[in-house]
Amino acid sequence: MDEIKCTDEYNNARSSQYWQQLQTLATQNWSLASLFAQDDGRATRFSIKTGALYMDYSKQCIDEQVLASLLHLADSCELSKRIDALMQGAMVNTSEQRAALHTALRLPETAQLKVADQDVVADVHRSLTQVARLSERVRHGTWRGFSGKAITDVVNIGVGGSDLGPLMATTALDEWADTQIEVHFVSNMDGTQLDNLLKHLNPETTLFIISSKSFGTVDTLSNAKTALSWLLATAKLRAGTENSVLRRHFIGISANSEKMSAWGIHSEHQLQLWEWVGGRFSLWSAIGLAIAIRIGMPKFRELLNGAHSMDEHFAKADFAKNLPVLLGLLAVWNSTFLQVNAHTVLPYDGRLSYLPSYLTQLEMESNGKSVTQHGNHIDYDTCPILWGEIGSNAQHAFYQLLHQGTQQVSCDFIACVRRYSDNVQNAPLQQQHELSLANCLAQSRVLAFGNTAIAKIAGATIDFDAEKYKYYRGNQPSTTLLIDELTPHSLGSLIALYEHKVYVMASIWDINPFDQWGVEMGKQMAESVHEAMQHESNAQFDTSTNQLLQHIKQLSY
Repeated sequence: MDEIKCTDEYNNARSSQYWQQLQTLATQNWSLASLFAQDDGRATRFSIKTGALYMDYSKQCIDEQVLASLLHLADSCELSKRIDALMQGAMVNTSEQRAALHTALRLPETAQLKVADQDVVADVHRSLTQVARLSERVRHGTWRGFSGKAITDVVNIGVGGSDLGPLMATTALDEWADTQIEVHFVSNMDGTQLDNLLKHLNPETTLFIISSKSFGTVDTLSNAKTALSWLLATAKLRAGTENSVLRRHFIGISANSEKMSAWGIHSEHQLQLWEWVGGRFSLWSAIGLAIAIRIGMPKFRELLNGAHSMDEHFAKADFAKNLPVLLGLLAVWNSTFLQVNAHTVLPYDGRLSYLPSYLTQLEMESNGKSVTQHGNHIDYDTCPILWGEIGSNAQHAFYQLLHQGTQQVSCDFIACVRRYSDNVQNAPLQQQHELSLANCLAQSRVLAFGNTAIAKIAGATIDFDAEKYKYYRGNQPSTTLLIDELTPHSLGSLIALYEHKVYVMASIWDINPFDQWGVEMGKQMAESVHEAMQHESNAQFDTSTNQLLQHIKQLSY
């Protein structure tokens, strides 16, 4: 990959004249109501469609000059070359000296990509073939537990991307499930999820997937150890052996084959990851086994194809018509220049219930950085605080703050246009869907225009001077993403859109979105604290931690 420039040679957007232009533009008194009043064609110009996704960003606090400056800013940091570097396997993860090739996980088998003499495409499709083989054995009932009974339940044990990715996708696509196999997810190290689940499962017919890139994550392995003990307690009563239980009830997914083997995972049931797959970008890999088991390998491949179509769009489309580029630049404009430091994701579709949590990890773990790739401390705002909820639920939770609070918050509204329309018997559900869509559009309108929107409702006469508590200030920026119809393909495109948004933001900010050193020190400290909790120890922490430890010991031991 010698033809691709190293990251430290790229131009820095911070030193660009367009950065200064945007800082100046940000000081203007931006009013969404005024922007729309002055421009009847605004919604048409600030919207774009590709594939099944339609994006309206006209309710963002921008004009043509801001958009032009943002596009020039992208050019100033050589975003095109950075995108090429990502796609072609350059060392974009500079702190760990590796590529970030999640886009390769959805390349078609006919594609060609070699990185450091590794035939990436061939390796990926070998792994997918193994995913297909194992998932079909489970789905067709030929995978048997230690007592000879077919598997009925699959439990994915993972944390972070190894949990949120497959959990989000299987939930979103569950209407495509064509098997009676139930898929469950366990992530929390305190055992609550696993304990509640095991009470309702049959050890003879339960299969566990241990998903851990390092196969050393304490959260995951503690749950896996408990699962093994639970299985052995029954197996011993039925003359099953530990080796039989491990072979028939566990699949491992990791980049560390040695640790999988040492734990007891049979070699035929080990699925390969690679160091260039980041956890929060890994659902396209063997980590997606739970998805394939639930919806079948053909539908899983449609998910991959949808992501690949967005990859192609990201790599080839002009920036002015490029969904991930525009979404990323708008996020930079809000966070860095307008100091809108909170962002919420609001899907108006219950199938996307885990999408906000998934995107919270994707964005904040990737771009929650304060040092550039050159080791310089940053003097501008990077990733905003992100959260979200199903829109109809959020309306009864935190929309009060969005509409009448003191904080500015940018919003992504996400909705699916078609649903329930293929069956006359679904007329009541179709009406509910239309009501949900109406709420999505109405809420974004009121957030943008406040009292102006309310005043235009027939018969609305509110004396805001007398009733200030009914005042809606508006001017909350938002983007609306409409999906033609939620399918494996369109979901793949949506997820890849946000992955690439993250990369665009990181490129402008000159940070590395592919490492997560911020989570490591807490894990290391936990080992010391756990040692002090279990044994008499001379370890001394701060007075607060020492006192809390003493209180725990007094009550527990």
